[in-house]
Amino acid sequence: MPSKKRQFGDKGEEAAVEFLRGKGYKIIERNYSRPKFGEIDIVAAKMEGLIFAKIAVLVFVEVKTIKGRGSDLTAALAAQNVHYYKQQRLIRTAKIYLIDKKIPAATPWRIDVILVILGPAGETVKIEHLANAVWGR
Repeated sequence: MPSKKRQFGDKGEEAAVEFLRGKGYKIIERNYSRPKFGEIDIVAAKMEGLIFAKIAVLVFVEVKTIKGRGSDLTAALAAQNVHYYKQQRLIRTAKIYLIDKKIPAATPWRIDVILVILGPAGETVKIEHLANAVWGR
C-alpha cells in the first residue's frame, strides 16, 4: 500500500491530468522514470489537426501538490519547490525521454509546472498551470 505522502501526491497528479484533458491536452505517459536521472510526472501533448493529428508541442509536467486554502502565497511556496537543481534534472530527463522514445528532434517541447492545492478533505481547491515554467535548455 502506498504511503500517505504518495497517495496525496497521486491525488494531485490525478487532478492535474483531468485539468490538462479539460484544456485539450492528450496524456501520453505518467510517471516516466529513469534511475539516476529523474522522473517526469506527466508527459502530455497539445495536438493539431483533426484527422491526421500530430503533436504541436510535447509538454513535460511537474506536479506540485500541497494542502492549503488556495492563496497566492500557498501557490508561490509550492512553486519554490521547483528549485534550480530540480529544473536541471527535469531538463535532463526530458531530453532522455525524447531520445528514449525516438521523438523527432524538430518536435517542439516545453516543461510546465502545475500547482495543485488540496483542501482538508482532499478536495481540489485550486489548480495553477505555469506553462513553460522551466527553461534554459
